[in-house]
Amino acid sequence: MSRIGQMGITLPANVTISVDAMNVVTVKGPKGELKEQIARELTVAQEENIVKVTRPDNLRRARSQHGLARTLINNMVEGVTKGHSKTLEVIGVGYRAQLEGRNLLLSMGYSHPVRIQAVDGVNFEVKADDKSRTMQVIVSGIDKAKVGQLAADIRKVRKPEPYKGKGIRYQGETVKLKAGKRAAAKK
Repeated sequence: MSRIGQMGITLPANVTISVDAMNVVTVKGPKGELKEQIARELTVAQEENIVKVTRPDNLRRARSQHGLARTLINNMVEGVTKGHSKTLEVIGVGYRAQLEGRNLLLSMGYSHPVRIQAVDGVNFEVKADDKSRTMQVIVSGIDKAKVGQLAADIRKVRKPEPYKGKGIRYQGETVKLKAGKRAAAKK
């Protein structure tokens, strides 16, 4: 049995969940509403404030979808109560991030600024840290997949380079720096 799929999901008091005939799970909470289609062979049952995902048999597809469905529902419950966020750090002299309405404007050393369009349900926040000369871009929203994808798209604009570590990276991400030409020649 799937260890993750067997675990129940505890619903907070202000969250409701419903499943229609096509196995579309709808979760409503104080921050909004999310919908997700899960595999048809799985069943979602609610007993008081615990939600359980079960599978009818041990076929390969049912086993592979069991833990995934439970995790998707858990992420939706967490999203409508607390929300999800990713923090990115912009590191480098002259690299800047700023808000332009709801959109994000990145100056990353290219001949033109790069605009990142905000999608529905996802917000940007920019903080400048004068001590370390870095900027933080916080991507937040209720849908974990949208937040993660938008954060990955922002990071893709200028990935951290391996010699000085300049670029956009996730907060807490370590970049392994390479030795330069001079250090390599002295060996």
